[in-house]
Parts: sequence; C-alpha cells; structure tokens
Amino acid sequence: MRSTWRTAWQGQDIVVFRDDDEIDRVHAPDILRVVFVHRDAGESPGDLLYAVVELEEECLIFPDFTGFAGRVNFERQAFWAEKGCVFWVSDTRVSLPMRLRRGRWLLRTAGPDFARVPRVEVAPLVEKWPLQGPQTWEQRKWRRIENSRPFASTRPGQLRA
Repeated sequence: MRSTWRTAWQGQDIVVFRDDDEIDRVHAPDILRVVFVHRDAGESPGDLLYAVVELEEECLIFPDFTGFAGRVNFERQAFWAEKGCVFWVSDTRVSLPMRLRRGRWLLRTAGPDFARVPRVEVAPLVEKWPLQGPQTWEQRKWRRIENSRPFASTRPGQLRA
C-alpha cells in the first residue's frame, strides 16, 4: 500500500506527515527562500512538481504529493507575501543532484522524493536557475493577467494611458 503524505501548518511550524506519523517539522520564519519548480507555464496548481525550501544550513525538497505547494502555500498567502521569499522556475531549466532524482516513469523524469539535504549540496545549483520572483501565487496570477492584455507594459508598475 502506498504511503499518504501531507503537510500542514501547526502554529508557525510546517509539519510533514507520512500516513499519520510526523516525519519532519520546519519553523516557517526560518525559511530563506522557497522555489517552486513547475512544468509547462506553471499556470495551474497541477503544474507544480516540487518545491525547494532553503533554510540556513539545509534544504528541504517537497514533492507535489506532500501538498506543500497546495495547502501550506495557499493557506498563508499573507505570510508568503510579507516574507517575499517565493520564487518560480520551469522544470526544463533545473537540475538536482543525481541521488535526489527518482528516475523515469512513462518516458518522463519523475520528481524527487521528500528529503532534507545540506544546503551546500543544493543551493549552488539553485543559484544558477533562472528564477522568477519573488511573487506569491496570487501575484504571479495577476502578473500573467496583466501581461496577457493588449499593449501590456514591459515595466512593472508602469501606468498606461
């Protein structure tokens, strides 16, 4: 039987559960950066593949099946907006260390498993990724809407006549 993973807020902590057992816990104010890796244009929550959460000394990898991109991200939009630490990148522009990759499934590379790894192993790779942000899901959605309008401005915050 396959394990059920989920993440949830408990006060200022983000808790990771496998079935009903607590597997890990991270103090949310200690998060330095969250990078959501998405497929395609990343326009729907189903496009999110995994998140890399950077702490001072470690990085946590949250695959889509943990719910981090859903429940944890959407329940506290104000927290993420104030913190200004959420970034986005396409899966075609990223790579993780080989040991964090799960392999191929139906001709697609599967995302990573949940992991806590030393930051020195992942952060140098993330620094090379062409990140977009910081922006929350809501800010990202409104920027997409703004850019899809005819004669959309190319400079953020520019008023149009």
